[in-house]
Order: sequence, then structure tokens, then C-alpha cells
Amino acid sequence: MAFLLRQVVRTGLQSLLPMRYASVSASANPELSVQVSESCLKRLREICVDGSFLRVTVEGGGCSGFQYKFDLDKQLNEDDRQFGDGAAKVVIDTVSLEYCSGATVDYHSELIRAGFRMVANPLAEQGCSCGSSFSIKL
Repeated sequence: MAFLLRQVVRTGLQSLLPMRYASVSASANPELSVQVSESCLKRLREICVDGSFLRVTVEGGGCSGFQYKFDLDKQLNEDDRQFGDGAAKVVIDTVSLEYCSGATVDYHSELIRAGFRMVANPLAEQGCSCGSSFSIKL
């Protein structure tokens, strides 16, 4: 399945997002990147004052087959790619990045809840109402 996913990503399936999303990538492979919304960058500047960053991981599981996991972390790994700027960094390992390349990391706040989320993932076919799980387009 990872082979098929790499082929989909390499064909250039990238979402066309409005200009309000910042795309800053330190990735060696420009085809594999995510965008970081201004609301996400703003929230990270507020909470990452101790050198931490937002780590996004894609794991098997959830209602639809895959799920996003968001954690604050301080340890960079060799296969990590960084997005964002200065104190507002989003870090994704290369395997997880293959499942969410072209998506946007966003911070959404509403009356009943607030949190980070992945939106406009061009590789996701369908998702669950919880917003954290998805299935892959083949």
C-alpha cells in the first residue's frame, strides 16, 4: 500500500488552497509537504514557548482505517520534516507525510471544543464525523 501511496503523491496531487494558508517547507522532497494555516501558527506561538513543536503522526486505526495523532514534542528524529517558522513548527515523519501530503494543518476553535486538525487532505477519500480518521484514495 505504501508503494501505491508514493505513486499517488508523485503524480502531483496537491490541493489548491487559498492564500491565507502559509506553506513553509524544509522538506528535501518538495512534492511531499503540508501547509500550515495562520490560526495554527498563531496557536503554536502561544503554547510552544519551551522549544516544543507540534508533531503530527498518521497511524492505522480509527473509524475509517487511518487516524491523525497530534502531540507536543521536543525530540526531532532523523526522518522528520519541519513546516512553519521559528517557535511555530509542525513536524511530520516521512512515512506519515506520505499519507497527508498536500493537506493543511489547522487550529479550529468553537464554543464546545478547540484543537488541531488536518483539513483538505487530497489523499483522503472519506472520513469519520470525528474528523480525525480517514481512508486513502487508491
